[in-house]
Amino acid sequence: MASSGHDQSASFRVSYNEPVDTTEQQRKAEEADLASRGRAGTTRQRTAARRLYHFLGLALLKFCIRVLWRTYRVEKIIGANIARRIQYSETPYAPCLWHQHLILGAMLIYRWNRESGYKPCFVISASVDGDVPSKLAEDLGGRVIRGSSNHGGAKVLRDMKRMFRDGYSIFTTADGPSGPNRIFKEGVPLMSRVTNVPMVPIAFAVDRAWYLNRWDSFMIPKPFARVVMAFGEPVSIPKGTPVRELEPWRIKMENAINELSELSKQVFEAKMEQ
Repeated sequence: MASSGHDQSASFRVSYNEPVDTTEQQRKAEEADLASRGRAGTTRQRTAARRLYHFLGLALLKFCIRVLWRTYRVEKIIGANIARRIQYSETPYAPCLWHQHLILGAMLIYRWNRESGYKPCFVISASVDGDVPSKLAEDLGGRVIRGSSNHGGAKVLRDMKRMFRDGYSIFTTADGPSGPNRIFKEGVPLMSRVTNVPMVPIAFAVDRAWYLNRWDSFMIPKPFARVVMAFGEPVSIPKGTPVRELEPWRIKMENAINELSELSKQVFEAKMEQ
């Protein structure tokens, strides 16, 4: 899984699943839908200047990711048998990782999609801040649901059910989009319980990285970084579990991702001690 044997970035180009809205009527319909999913009340609107800014920012972001990804090397995969099971299964899963590891999570998804036709889906904020990530996610070969469990929850849950039914696995940054850092949000176990789709804990570690000064200490692996990926056993919530009893499952997933993060770091710590 460390390398697919061909240039991973050769086809890294814009290829949206849906045609870009060009008419004023379509644009207004899109804005109305996004408002119903959580954009209403925002002080920032999708002005022409902001759309141009996002277009240029998307191009720059894709270029940087393409250059960086080509230099990364996978040092070890913890739970490789679990990773293979998820990648090649026709049954959908709900992989969960921390927002800090989003760049490596995106790299993983892109490789899975290129290697095996893996069908990823992403839940991304309906706010203006989610516009660029949603376009990037589509470019990675995924589908996108705009909104969150807190905003537009009914529509989001409906869309999730449809995606799972169509064989898509929904990737979740379980402490996003705004934290607190490494606190597993309660909306993910609720999604898993309602859709009867298992959650999968995933974590990463690298031997060198930049960390941004923000709520999640966002990690940008440096060029030529070595990467450890860690996968835990899927966690299924029994059918009929009352909503008020989902807290233990939330804690279980939070602990699982944190434990995998520590195991990943220990791979590099052990090498330093040798």
